[in-house]
Amino acid sequence: MSGRTLVVGDVHGCIDELVELLRVAGWTKADRLVLAGDLVAKGPDSAAVVQLAREHQALGVLGNHDAHVLKARDGRGDALKGTHRAVAEALREADWTYLELLPLFLDFAELNTLVVHAGLLPGTPVDQQPKHVLLNLRSFDAEGKPSMRADGGTPWAELWPGPRFVVFGHDALRKLQRAPHALGLDTGCVYGGHLSAVWLPEGRLVQVAAHRAWAPIE
Repeated sequence: MSGRTLVVGDVHGCIDELVELLRVAGWTKADRLVLAGDLVAKGPDSAAVVQLAREHQALGVLGNHDAHVLKARDGRGDALKGTHRAVAEALREADWTYLELLPLFLDFAELNTLVVHAGLLPGTPVDQQPKHVLLNLRSFDAEGKPSMRADGGTPWAELWPGPRFVVFGHDALRKLQRAPHALGLDTGCVYGGHLSAVWLPEGRLVQVAAHRAWAPIE
């Protein structure tokens, strides 16, 4: 490994954009590839994204939609989310194994960087963070309580004190988020925005435009 690490925001099944991003970024198999969760659902080919992740030995963290697909496979979860059932039907055994083994966070101590899907509670060790926070946090409301909403609150990243730097996804409504000790990479590719990534340790951002809007933004 060359020592370079490329962290990619929410792919959501947008395989063509992911392939283009890796090409534009100049990523090679000597580099480390990290996916910040939500590999699957909403986009055109979730199975291809998981296959690419497996073939490139990509590291990643579990996203809320990845977790929904795992529930759909087991017959659990929100019955209204038919998209998750459709993804579940397209995945192969090796894909399931990959998704099942995704951790809730990655700790790159040599880079002073944590990768999570959604967010972190300040003052709580990362290995003691509640799962629903790691998968769903977006804001703190006016009373300082954790919130899944992107409106009517303060982005959690703005309140994150460090010293660990955090790279995360999940919050497409706010698009690219730059805070003193955190970087949000979900720029809404599946909704017609961009697929974003960052090279570590230098912090260089790479983006490609979505080929189309694959799903309505929620």
